[in-house]
Amino acid sequence: MSTQDFLVELGTEELPPKALTGLAAAFLKGIEDGLKAEHIAFQSAKVFAAPRRLAVQITALQERQDDIATELFGPPIKAAFDADGNATKAAEGFARKCGTTVDKLEHQDTDKGVKLAYRSVTPGKDTTALLPEIVQQSLSKLPIPKRMRWGSSRIEFIRPVHSLVMLMGEQVVDCEILGKKSGLFSYGHRFHHNEAIAITAPSAYEITLHETGHVMADFAKRRELVRQQVEQIAIDNNGVAVIDPELLDEVTALVEWPQALLGGFDKDFLRLPEQALISSMKEHQKYFHVTDSNGTMLPYFITVSNIESTDPAQIVSGNERVIRPRLADAAFFYDTDRETTLSSRLDALKQVVFQTKLGTVYEKAERISKLAGKIATLIGSDAAQAERAGLLSKTDLLTNMVKEFTDLQGTIGADYAANDGEDNAVSQAIFEQYLPRFSGDQLPDSLTGCAVSIADKLDTMCGLFAINQPPTGDKDPFAIRRAALGILRIMVEKKLDLDLLQLIELALAEQKVEVAAGTSNAVFEFVLQRFRAWFQDENIPTSVFLAVQARRPSRPLDFQKRVYAVNNFAALENAEALAAANKRVSNILTKQGVTDNSIEVSAHLLEVGAEQALAEIVSQKALLISPMLEKSDYTSMLENLADLRPAVDNFFDNVMVMTDDEAVRNNRLALLSKLRGLFLEVADISLLQS
Repeated sequence: MSTQDFLVELGTEELPPKALTGLAAAFLKGIEDGLKAEHIAFQSAKVFAAPRRLAVQITALQERQDDIATELFGPPIKAAFDADGNATKAAEGFARKCGTTVDKLEHQDTDKGVKLAYRSVTPGKDTTALLPEIVQQSLSKLPIPKRMRWGSSRIEFIRPVHSLVMLMGEQVVDCEILGKKSGLFSYGHRFHHNEAIAITAPSAYEITLHETGHVMADFAKRRELVRQQVEQIAIDNNGVAVIDPELLDEVTALVEWPQALLGGFDKDFLRLPEQALISSMKEHQKYFHVTDSNGTMLPYFITVSNIESTDPAQIVSGNERVIRPRLADAAFFYDTDRETTLSSRLDALKQVVFQTKLGTVYEKAERISKLAGKIATLIGSDAAQAERAGLLSKTDLLTNMVKEFTDLQGTIGADYAANDGEDNAVSQAIFEQYLPRFSGDQLPDSLTGCAVSIADKLDTMCGLFAINQPPTGDKDPFAIRRAALGILRIMVEKKLDLDLLQLIELALAEQKVEVAAGTSNAVFEFVLQRFRAWFQDENIPTSVFLAVQARRPSRPLDFQKRVYAVNNFAALENAEALAAANKRVSNILTKQGVTDNSIEVSAHLLEVGAEQALAEIVSQKALLISPMLEKSDYTSMLENLADLRPAVDNFFDNVMVMTDDEAVRNNRLALLSKLRGLFLEVADISLLQS
């Protein structure tokens, strides 16, 4: 079947930079899914994204939809015709469903006998007739939280639309989308070439815009050019550009023709905390900052202009004029804040509401302080330092710097605590209370910081559950899902053998509201679900997690050890058979109501050699794995228990558990309970059985 290249470009006002890559990916996926749904084959697809355009280019697109063959089976022949050969209601109903008559239906042999059958072939449509609806549907499904209207039009989109290019080969696909008639004219750079540009063919799109329109439409290529330019300018000035990936994406989404330029600021501003300088440059001006080879900040910034100026010094000068007052404001806020100690701000926190039912920020700080002190004691840290850090942890929320630069909370608090003469451990913990802030972020380095971070996150989580406001669906305004994962990461990666359920109960005890029965278990299960997602990301089967969860170990570090041990066990040769045997044992014991595995096995009641052999090896294994259990060496335990398979198989092949003799039967049940108990020291491996 013949093919043609296809291009669609939507020309708009400047698209939101932080949303551009997401919009582009969704636009591409929507078109690909639409083509596949219509059975239209193509070789490859590529998306282009720039501030004022979204485009998709399809290579070798079928010019015509595949013919669609339909085959439907109806009732068996015996049910389709009566004894006289007349069609039954079943046959007539099937014919109506197929839009035909009984005499035109076929008789078809199947594995269930001869049935009525209907076959038809629907001729494929021209691709150009289907493309407008495919593009329209893709645009309708874009992740746009709030659409806008423009002019007197009732049409809605994320930004006003100015042009629409749709080409199949060299021919325009005639249609109207978002109020724009399709054509072959795109538009160049707003300043370098603000004119219509004819796109003669889909394959000419990128190079035409580049050479004629001063537009780099390919986001990835533009991003790489920005990165190279920024890095080179820093090198040329004996520095190192610090390139944040998110900022790089945002800057790339702001420019069509990138030109990186170096600017500078007064060295005196370097006395400010680095994060304040970075925030001023990054968040507000989209500048990249520069350091020396040792990571010390230099008085330079790199901005990326959207034009190739004949006088770049003018652009640099303008940017320097903009950043100077922002840094001056930061310096004023910084100097003013340091005149007041953090501790003197505590009373003011009593006027700031954390959550209506959970009280003020001051009350939250008190709860954090008490819980952090208890955690510090459990992990061998200084309780007094943890309590002090917890109490002061939220005071920087009232500073001018945090009000102006919200991402400095914790960072500026640590700086001010050091200035106030607080202990170094207290200062560090104030910074570390928010760690980890996002997936893959650093963890607290200090034990005091770990204690305060866990306490802060647990207090918020337990408080919300106590007032029955846990996260629902995609709504999580207090980010407690992220907090739960942070708690787990700190406990596991810092190897803190803490009892999570115990800490949850301690945190709930500090809440000012009445806590309903079962709340601690609800919080515990919520955190465990984050653990489940953690192990899924590590490609550990859900059945392994569930096998461990069934034993409800409440120490995350211990939980992880068990999961890894069971995952290792599941790969062993004997694992599947032992899992099945455990499932069988579990069913027998449950049916007989046996829950106590402490009942001793009576040797004189062991009548059959197979049960005698199993009793002996179970007794031996119990002694062997006891020291392993004390060391939490679950992997070695399960590897040793894997040797039980021959004895277990022999038992079930030669022993009837449910014998008529009650004493012998109960003894055999006790033996099976002992056997199952060995595995339950680690996990319920019967759940590995699919």
